Amino acid sequence: MKSLAELDKLRDTLQQEMKARQGEHDVSIAVSMGTCGIAAGAREVVKVLLNELKEQELSYVALTQTSCVGLCRQEPLLEVKMGDEKVIYVNVDQEKAKEIVRRHLMRGEIIKEWTAS
Repeated sequence: MKSLAELDKLRDTLQQEMKARQGEHDVSIAVSMGTCGIAAGAREVVKVLLNELKEQELSYVALTQTSCVGLCRQEPLLEVKMGDEKVIYVNVDQEKAKEIVRRHLMRGEIIKEWTAS
């Protein structure tokens, strides 16, 4: 850290990340973070989601974590909730996470081939 401006930038970044993880939001993403999810790469998925939400300026989306939902063979998985609609995506990797943000959250397009059926 070399300047006050860098410190301000870091504060703004961290505040935006914290805001994405708390509060009431119209849209939310819950990532399953049981041991099976973490072993399958859920932490990397969360990191990608945080970055993508920030880059796309989707501050109205909450990103939360949940425990194992019993679909261990399909981890990492995440649930997108928009109003009353819930969609569960399975076997999510970093590239799929970006696509889910861009297509589902930004365009309202559910990627059916990646959902639990």
